[in-house]
Amino acid sequence: MRFLAVLLAVLAVPAFAQDQGVQRELIQRQQQSDAFTLQLRQSQERLLVSPGDLRRQQELDARQMSERQRLDDVSARQLIEARSDTPQELRPYERQKADDERRPLTFPAKAIPQRTGDAPRPLPASPRGIVQVIDAPR
Repeated sequence: MRFLAVLLAVLAVPAFAQDQGVQRELIQRQQQSDAFTLQLRQSQERLLVSPGDLRRQQELDARQMSERQRLDDVSARQLIEARSDTPQELRPYERQKADDERRPLTFPAKAIPQRTGDAPRPLPASPRGIVQVIDAPR
């Protein structure tokens, strides 16, 4: 009986190691996807800068290099911190946490341009047609 228990334990160890490898691969795959998304967004931003504006191009290049470096640093740290002792049930949460940590680096918040000199817009007109108020029981 003990031999059977030991044999089953020995056979289960590679499965746990494989789960750890799968976890790392899933995180790496998402990191690659995020890096591609960042590269695509940055290339779209680059198209908005006129070719003659060298100062603006240099500023954009410096900012984009910094963004890529920060994403690479976070990705490397996440792979190092991928723990083998995380229970199977918590691994999706671990991947989601890593994704949430990379999200602001991939999709930075856009600044909303401020309007100046515009008068406030009027409120929309009252609804057309018949409006009936329905009293809900409380």
